[in-house]
Amino acid sequence: MRIPLSFPDIEQVEIDAVAGVLRSGRLSMGKKLEEFEARFADYIGVPYAAGVSSGTAALHLAIRALAIGAGDEVIVPSFAFVAVANALRYECVSPVFVDIDSRTLNLDPRRIEEAVTPRTRGILVVHTFGVPAAMTEIIEIAHRHGLLVIEDACEALGAEVGGKKAGTFGDVGIFGFYSNKQISTAEGGMAVTQNAEVAARIRSLRNHGRSAATRSFGYGEVGYNYRLSELHCALGVEQLKRVEAILTVREKVARGYHRRLGQILSVQLPLQEFSGGRVSWFVYVVRLTEGMVATQREAIIGKLAERGIETGRYFAPIHQQPAYRDLAPPRGSLPITESVAGRTLALPFYNRITDAQLDTVCEALKESLRKVIGDT
Repeated sequence: MRIPLSFPDIEQVEIDAVAGVLRSGRLSMGKKLEEFEARFADYIGVPYAAGVSSGTAALHLAIRALAIGAGDEVIVPSFAFVAVANALRYECVSPVFVDIDSRTLNLDPRRIEEAVTPRTRGILVVHTFGVPAAMTEIIEIAHRHGLLVIEDACEALGAEVGGKKAGTFGDVGIFGFYSNKQISTAEGGMAVTQNAEVAARIRSLRNHGRSAATRSFGYGEVGYNYRLSELHCALGVEQLKRVEAILTVREKVARGYHRRLGQILSVQLPLQEFSGGRVSWFVYVVRLTEGMVATQREAIIGKLAERGIETGRYFAPIHQQPAYRDLAPPRGSLPITESVAGRTLALPFYNRITDAQLDTVCEALKESLRKVIGDT
């Protein structure tokens, strides 16, 4: 039996909600969008939320709305999904890649300040795998240098630091609702902010730059078709109603992996908890021990695939991708990023994974490790 890497959790009430939109005759820019935005803003703890077609679209519009543009630099991790750099380049902004902390896999605050130049306009923080970044230190650095802060919390819905949710510390927070996220709208994203003007501009830009102040076709600037349909929003509303139950289930799955894999010497388990904060479980990524080479990881992935177990490699460093070689930092300047990225192994992780499936995955991983490296 195949065990997928991820699987969406869709209930009948959500199917009915989407069907209700289809019957309504209003499929875009309607009441469901307004409801989803309002409920999401309330959950996160901000006054403004703007729904868009994807997390990447939200990132793009945040950069544009904050007037970060050509000639500017933004500090960003290379150990992240490529969208964080792509969205910067949409606006001709130069991503400046900075190394990560080996424990949290988030931007290392000690490295951020070293990367600040006169051209630096902002810091794009990623809450990697649902673990909150060191926002207190990062916000202090930003204030000291007059920098904007964008939080990519696409993997961290519900994560907290000191009782404050990830995505609410900076100028704009970004969330994504792809099918493997904590809640899903199939495709979709949200930008949240404390700033009314920024929120209004994002809402205008998502709809071709159309002014919200007029019912006529008045366009103040060149915008985009980044609208989030009523169908997506109906699904999002219902998913958001049970977000805390979903987060609890995902934490239980993570603890199940921890119990089963805790004695394996050749893997490092992900950070489970930290003082004063809350992890929001997006994926379950183990790290193979240092010294293992890429061919060994691929062999393990292959053996698990033979058993019908799907795995993932999160994340290939952005600065090593062909599209970013012109911006690559000097060799060896991101040692933690490069070391970690070659040893990550994402295991199947979703709400409805069973204990029997967890047993199968963990036993198969142990067997694969024995065959590949001869030791667990």
